[in-house]
Amino acid sequence: MNTDNTGNEDGNGWIYSERVKKHFFNPQNLLKEDPETYKADGVGYVGSPACGDMMKMWIKVDPITDTIKECKWRTFGCASAIASTSVLSEMVTENGGMELDKAMQLRPQDIVEKLAGLPDRKIHCSVLGDKALRAAINDYFRKSKQEHRIIKDKATVVCSCLNVTDHEIEEAVLEGKNSYEKIQEHTKAGTACGSCKPRIEKLIKQYKLQYFGD
Repeated sequence: MNTDNTGNEDGNGWIYSERVKKHFFNPQNLLKEDPETYKADGVGYVGSPACGDMMKMWIKVDPITDTIKECKWRTFGCASAIASTSVLSEMVTENGGMELDKAMQLRPQDIVEKLAGLPDRKIHCSVLGDKALRAAINDYFRKSKQEHRIIKDKATVVCSCLNVTDHEIEEAVLEGKNSYEKIQEHTKAGTACGSCKPRIEKLIKQYKLQYFGD
């Protein structure tokens, strides 16, 4: 794998693949039109201005073939977020477009593999496009009266004392909080009665295996 050092804001270099650099400097399918006039069949939005990572995605669907014929996006994010979403937009529109059911099953690992890898601390960036795509497809299902096809990603409370969910723990692991102590520090989960510790440790192990193969 060809790599280069790309500097970040704290002066430390990250090792990015040539494919990441290609999609960062020349992002594909970026929405350049006015979002208000762009006629999309489904729109998905994830992220928060508070954390700085935001992603919006627009899709057009061929109702005959049930495939994505166009995928546009905009993001406020880093090089990894831009490259991840750029390559994702190619993945779902190439060869005539990906079937919606298959697109709903795409995983962050699929995007990372297509990019020839990402630094561990940037894996969470690939989740932005992944989640925005599912949100856009679900929006299309709602608009086209196919509510039975909507897949909801429901959160489960793990730490009832402090109301911390499995989604919050997942996001923390993606950001590099990969131990029980780091999860406690980041989310405060398990800092009250501590009865949720076994469940938290199990989730940490699950998410590390899912996203990093550890």
